[in-house]
Amino acid sequence: MTTTPDNQAGAQPGRPPVVDLATWQAARDELLVREKAHTREGDALAAARRRLPMVEFDGTVEVVGPDGPVPFLDLFQGRDELAVYKHMWHDGAPHQGQCEGCTTAAWHLKDAVYLNARGVSFAILTTGRWAEVASYVEFMGYTQPWYSVRDVAAPVGGDMGYLTCFLREGDRTFLTYSTTGRGNEPVNASFGLLDMTPYGRGEAWEDNPAGRPKGRDACWYWRSDVEGNATWGPTSRPVPQWTRPGATPVETLGRHGHHH
Repeated sequence: MTTTPDNQAGAQPGRPPVVDLATWQAARDELLVREKAHTREGDALAAARRRLPMVEFDGTVEVVGPDGPVPFLDLFQGRDELAVYKHMWHDGAPHQGQCEGCTTAAWHLKDAVYLNARGVSFAILTTGRWAEVASYVEFMGYTQPWYSVRDVAAPVGGDMGYLTCFLREGDRTFLTYSTTGRGNEPVNASFGLLDMTPYGRGEAWEDNPAGRPKGRDACWYWRSDVEGNATWGPTSRPVPQWTRPGATPVETLGRHGHHH
């Protein structure tokens, strides 16, 4: 069954009005003025971000990875800067039942070659037990570094669902920035691209022109139940995660009760 909105014969509902190229260009140029202002404000925010103070913490605290416990300092891989994504974890959930928002964030961060080229290391941290995490990482085919920070205090551990940046000076480590919620969206290229399309994300909160299809739950378009129906509920799963070619999801629907 389809996981996308049904397309009716003929024109789609609420589609943009049709105009000639010159009229379109004039409207586009008018919007561009606002887009440029938005870009400049984003640059100003980034400049302010770079001027934030920082907090020193003990970088020798141990996290658990494929080689067992290692000091957090190792995650810098010899570089001065480190960005991490803190992936929420549902203990005992099947692979396809892990956090919906974190799933899409991590999927868009499959490698960090361009960050590394800039001198920034990257890792994913999570509170899951390493045995569960290792199995999940193998299932997903991830190659970026993952570590368990179970029972580790903030800023290394603590609340998950955050993008967090660190700085290293020799053996000294510092927290420099952290964000969550929609602050995580810059790493998800799909959101930004959908925002450029006429039908957007198709979510209920969006401000759409009259006549556009009614929006649905957040991220409905990459969630379905086992029958492939787009849905949001106790039987839904992140579709790209558990239906991709070669994936063999753990099918334990009855055990999954961790949605939030």
